[in-house]
Amino acid sequence: MISKAKVKYIKSLQVKKYRIEEQSFVVEGAKSVAELLKSDFVTTWVAASEDFIRHHEKELWLTKAEVVVASFNELSALGSFQSNDAALAVAQIKPNRTLTVENDEIAIVLDDIRDPGNLGTIIRTADWYGVKNIIASEETVDFYNSKVLSASMGSFCRMSIQYTSLVDYLADARKPVFGTFLGGKDVHQVSFSSGGLIVIGNESNGISSEVEKMVSQKITVPRFGKAESLNAAIATAIVLDVARQSKK
Repeated sequence: MISKAKVKYIKSLQVKKYRIEEQSFVVEGAKSVAELLKSDFVTTWVAASEDFIRHHEKELWLTKAEVVVASFNELSALGSFQSNDAALAVAQIKPNRTLTVENDEIAIVLDDIRDPGNLGTIIRTADWYGVKNIIASEETVDFYNSKVLSASMGSFCRMSIQYTSLVDYLADARKPVFGTFLGGKDVHQVSFSSGGLIVIGNESNGISSEVEKMVSQKITVPRFGKAESLNAAIATAIVLDVARQSKK
């Protein structure tokens, strides 16, 4: 039985203010919790079905987290997704540290991405293409938002993210800065062989004028139809695919 106090605590972590105060976040669903248990995140508490606990007994033991057997109804009531019938966990937020991008490495820079689903999909896509670092503006949606974590399908466990002033960060960058613009150079004609930082702009307004000044190469995904723009996550996927091909 999960206490009312614990339920209240878990519910509070759905709000960014309390996540910051407690320096903790909630992970929901069998796949995401299983990925969490294998990662370097510190997991402090797990509520799960007997079946999940049986299948992940070793990982749960290694985390030294408190483990509680929970029913389907309890798990559904605890989290933000009613379809969760296997596991829910609480883990500690990692410090917002400065990320170092190696000389030939590709990293993603997010300028005010607001949609949690977009950020989660970008994280999952970056993980697919072997990108390990994301530098995000301070206005970008919280990495630990439950919808972000769900959309990432566990890829958040393999991603490092830094929230910072992009102007300051890019001013100190000693590598190419690529920015996605409608009027940029065809991305298929751009070389990413030396790595670099790929800036993805806000869903509605694109890259801000302040960050635009820091971009050394404007790029675009060529348009053949009449759509006004591409979804930010889709644009990220296309650019990363081209970037990886050019680094072969």
